[in-house]
Amino acid sequence: MNKKENNKTTSFGFKTVSKEEKTEKVKEVFDSVATNYDLMNDLMSMGIHRLWKRFMLSQTGLKMGMKALDVAGGTGDIAALLREQVGESGLVVMTDINPSMLKEGRSRLLDRGKLKNIQVIQCDAEQLPFDEDQFDCVTIAFGLRNVTVKENALKSMFRVLKPGGKLLILEFSKPNEMLSPVYDIYSFNILPTLGEWVANDRESYQYLAESIRVHPDQEKLEQMILSAGFDRSEYRNLTGGIVALHIGYKD
Repeated sequence: MNKKENNKTTSFGFKTVSKEEKTEKVKEVFDSVATNYDLMNDLMSMGIHRLWKRFMLSQTGLKMGMKALDVAGGTGDIAALLREQVGESGLVVMTDINPSMLKEGRSRLLDRGKLKNIQVIQCDAEQLPFDEDQFDCVTIAFGLRNVTVKENALKSMFRVLKPGGKLLILEFSKPNEMLSPVYDIYSFNILPTLGEWVANDRESYQYLAESIRVHPDQEKLEQMILSAGFDRSEYRNLTGGIVALHIGYKD
C-alpha cells in the first residue's frame, strides 16, 4: 500500500478501513451503546473509571467564572463535574459527534437539574466550531481513541485553548508487563461476553476492546500532543498503566 492510500485509511479496532467508513462505524457503535454507556464504562474498567475521572478533574486548575470544554462528552458526567468547578458565573460546553450520545447526556443533565450554564453542541472533535483561545481547560475522557484522525483533533483542541490553559486527555493505554496478560484475557474474552449478556451487543464491546489495543501508547501520544503545538506535555499512569492521564500545556 502506498503512502497516498495510507492517508485514506485508518484503524477500526483491528480492521483497516477508509476514514469515512470508520466515522460511520463508530457512530453505529455509539448509537448502539448510548443508553448503556455508563454501564459499558463500568464493565470496561470494573467501576474504577469514576475514580480516574475524579483524578482528571482534580488537575483542571479551573476556578469560578472560567470556561471549560468537554469533547466527546458522552452522557455528561464530566460536564456536570466541570460545572461545579466553574460555578454559575462560568460556562461549560459539552460536545459530541454522536446525536444519540448527546441526547442521552442532555437528558441526564436536565433530569439532575445541572443543565444550567452547560451548552450542548453536536460537532466533530477534528473541527471544533469555536474561535481561537476560548477555553481555560479542555477535557476528553475515553474519546480520543474513537476519533478518525487524532492529530486533527489535537490541533483543533489546541487552537481553542487559551494561552496558559490545559488539555486533559484521559484514555485507556498500555498497562505494565505484570498486568498486561490478565488485562488481555479480560478485554478479549470476558468483556465481549459481558457485553452480549448485559447489552445484547457483543460486536460493539469487541470493537471497544480492540480500539484500546491500537490506540497510541503513552510515549507515542505524548509526542503527538507536542506535535499538535503544545509547549509541554506530561502523563501519569493510573492503575498500572491501564489508563493514562495526559496533560498538554499551552503557554
